[in-house]
Amino acid sequence: MKHTIFFSYFILFSFFAFSQKFDQEQLNSLSASYAKNSFPLLKALLSIPNDASYPTDIEKNVQWCEHAFNTRNFTTTRIETATVPLLLAERKNKKAKKTVLIYLQIDGQPVDSSRWFQENPYLPVLKKQNANGNWEEIPWDNIEEYNDEWRVFARSASDAKGPVAMFLASIDAIANEKFEPNFNIKVIMDFEEELGSPRLPQAVRDNTELLKSDMLIIFDGPRHITNKPTLTFGARGIATITLTTYGPVVAQHSGHFGNYAPNPALRLSKLLASMKDDEGRVTIPEFYDGITIDPETEKILRAVPDDENQIHDRLQLGSVDKVGSYYQESIQYPSLNIRGMQSGWIDKKVRTIIPGWARAEIDVRLVLESDPERLIRLIKQHIENEGYYVTDNIPTKAERMNNAKVATFSSEISYQSFRTDFDSEVGMWLRRATEKAFNEAPIMIRMSGGSIPISPFVTTLGIPAVTVPTVNRDNNQHSPNENIRLGNYREGIKTMIAILTEEL
Repeated sequence: MKHTIFFSYFILFSFFAFSQKFDQEQLNSLSASYAKNSFPLLKALLSIPNDASYPTDIEKNVQWCEHAFNTRNFTTTRIETATVPLLLAERKNKKAKKTVLIYLQIDGQPVDSSRWFQENPYLPVLKKQNANGNWEEIPWDNIEEYNDEWRVFARSASDAKGPVAMFLASIDAIANEKFEPNFNIKVIMDFEEELGSPRLPQAVRDNTELLKSDMLIIFDGPRHITNKPTLTFGARGIATITLTTYGPVVAQHSGHFGNYAPNPALRLSKLLASMKDDEGRVTIPEFYDGITIDPETEKILRAVPDDENQIHDRLQLGSVDKVGSYYQESIQYPSLNIRGMQSGWIDKKVRTIIPGWARAEIDVRLVLESDPERLIRLIKQHIENEGYYVTDNIPTKAERMNNAKVATFSSEISYQSFRTDFDSEVGMWLRRATEKAFNEAPIMIRMSGGSIPISPFVTTLGIPAVTVPTVNRDNNQHSPNENIRLGNYREGIKTMIAILTEEL
């Protein structure tokens, strides 16, 4: 009887200690402490160049991650691909009944150092905003007494090495508190996300047993524009198109052949313009077929506290496209975006010529209701209907001369969209954890406009997925002067500690 009473008191005490240890006040204290402790780790990780086009640099990132996770009692496995590996880190816990798979991105966008306001995008610098609103560098040692509004500037600071450092810091925090989650943890690290993760789908198919899990969390992306805690339950997929039109076989003198040799840049411009109306809607028949916004979906979308005027002001836009009547509605539809164009020469290299060719790079953001192959086919058919002979290779002399208008068309479907129900087990679990951390319900977003290459996990492994964004929205990801706000870094650690300590 004594033993039973003692055991009951022990259980009660343990529960009390747990509830006290990880209440909001303790989460605040832990996250502040481990943010400061992990700044050297963040700096070291950001200092490793991570453009996926350079496998030697990526190997250095793989080795760094192996060491970081092995020293935290994870076992690591390289999942080899034709290029660089994926890295799986796994840690089993004694009382675990379920397994949570976590997706982390390690590679970053290429850099143009000439457009960064620092010596090197891979040498992190600490900055604060001065009275004029400009960012000025301050000594890195000052980070010991950081201000939430200060920022670290470096490639991948937000997208997405910052969240990697947050996760490692949160693991350190719970380890120091001798807390063990009641679920197993698997972490899959992607080193080619910015290339579209071309090897990921096959790697998932080839390693279904190794990756087997009950749910997936993606630590990636920015919070809602209000910078409040956010959960995102889906993302659009992406396909890409390269479209090239042709003029003379080589560039010609515009004086000699202007008014005679057709200009491919003009033709490409007219062709692209024919795909959309003046309000940004795709005019290709059937492009939006299958998408409806029912009353329940409308309620979910309207619950997101967007300030349309604030969005216009931040982007400095006098008008917006009318695919949807407001921002959240607009990203429920597939998009057709010109992400880049090239023809001839401009600026100091400008020449008085008729270019030999003009090229557009296009991305098509996908939603669940749209078949990506059908969308690609519709776009190609539209080009043909505009009078073009369409080939998937550089046209031959005969093809050029036998057709009035010629275009080269190539496409790739990177990955499809995904969406998870708000009331799914993973959704409700993450909501509980977030509410515990911040004492308020998170902003729940049905689907983000961007793309995350995790649909192979959802479709092949058959598991639900939710994104937990942590970084500041004005982080310049994919652009020069990418940064992470230190308040977001601290709160990201707080979010992850709350998730790791929330019973599943």
